[in-house]
Amino acid sequence: MRIGICEDDLSIRKVLTRALEQAGHTVVAAHTGSEAIALLGPDADLDVLVMDIGLPDADGRDVVPALRSAGQHAPVLFLTALSATHELLGAFAAGADDYVVKPFEIKEVLARVQALALRGRPPAAPSDGLVLDPTAHSARAPGGRVLLTPTEFRMLASITSRPGDVVRRRSVVAAGWPDGSQVSENTIDSFMRRIRRKLATISAPVEIETVRGVGFRMAEREP
Repeated sequence: MRIGICEDDLSIRKVLTRALEQAGHTVVAAHTGSEAIALLGPDADLDVLVMDIGLPDADGRDVVPALRSAGQHAPVLFLTALSATHELLGAFAAGADDYVVKPFEIKEVLARVQALALRGRPPAAPSDGLVLDPTAHSARAPGGRVLLTPTEFRMLASITSRPGDVVRRRSVVAAGWPDGSQVSENTIDSFMRRIRRKLATISAPVEIETVRGVGFRMAEREP
């Protein structure tokens, strides 16, 4: 298999790479969020992506939705030193398929990678023309680049990472706020209006539609 790794700790990255290669896999390794975006996108043709949460320039939970938005559909195994329930729920809201808490046994990681590869994930079409940057919390389109707040970025990424799907409001809330936060409908709608305005300023080729009573969906912007 072809496995992508994004881990900033050199010793952990070397151990993972060596173990996976000894198991017969090909490894593509990155150590920062920006390098992950450059090396681990859809062109990398990955079977599984192993992603650290605590990266020096970004949160892995922001990097994964950005990769999903670009068309990377490989199952994701998060590595994390964070074991609190709300942290792990945040990882799943960001698109995790599984996770391992550090310190871990390398045999467990190999077993989970194998299981994810067998499960697979159906391909998703990328959000053509809209590029999310998790290191700067920004969005780029033909009309330029716009900065987003961390909450705006995570809300937008939760929708663009699932092109064609209707993303329920509770999933958008889970992506944007810590578990257990009380977020009103008016607050969600206010954030979404701001996101739409920002996308309009850069002539984004996609827009966020509201599916009344359900959630939101990414759609091509009408000319």
